[in-house]
Amino acid sequence: MTIDASPAASVVIVLMFAVVTPTNISAQQTVTTIDSTPPVMLLGDFIDDYDGRFSISATEFVQRPRNRYLITAWRPSKQYLIALNAESNPSASGKWTRIDWVRLDSMPPWEWAFCFTIYDAPSAEAAEATVAADRGNPRVGCNGHPFSRMKRVSSQ
Repeated sequence: MTIDASPAASVVIVLMFAVVTPTNISAQQTVTTIDSTPPVMLLGDFIDDYDGRFSISATEFVQRPRNRYLITAWRPSKQYLIALNAESNPSASGKWTRIDWVRLDSMPPWEWAFCFTIYDAPSAEAAEATVAADRGNPRVGCNGHPFSRMKRVSSQ
């Protein structure tokens, strides 16, 4: 076997590598970098008041069993994040999501609640420009529905 070390072959190898790296989600969409540290209270494994299970890291919001949101921006001072819907999601794949959250100080065992403020935006900019969920009214402030309350569970 002969290896072609010409510059053209090197470019092809680099381009092939760029297509499969996790930060390059697709050819049409560019992922921004996370610009702030996520709040610790949002990281870990959770169950919501609908018995949904979630795993959240600095880079991924996973709604089990099959929805993944690749976090591209945390906005902790404004209590929301922006994420790209994974191509494997059954609906709105490749679209953009804004997730707003609110701390729940007096509702044990619920620690915080979230809202999919928008889950099918055409771009990160459109998701970010979406009007925030109404955190002051968590019973109906999520597009007319309640926020999903979250409580921490042991690792899954």
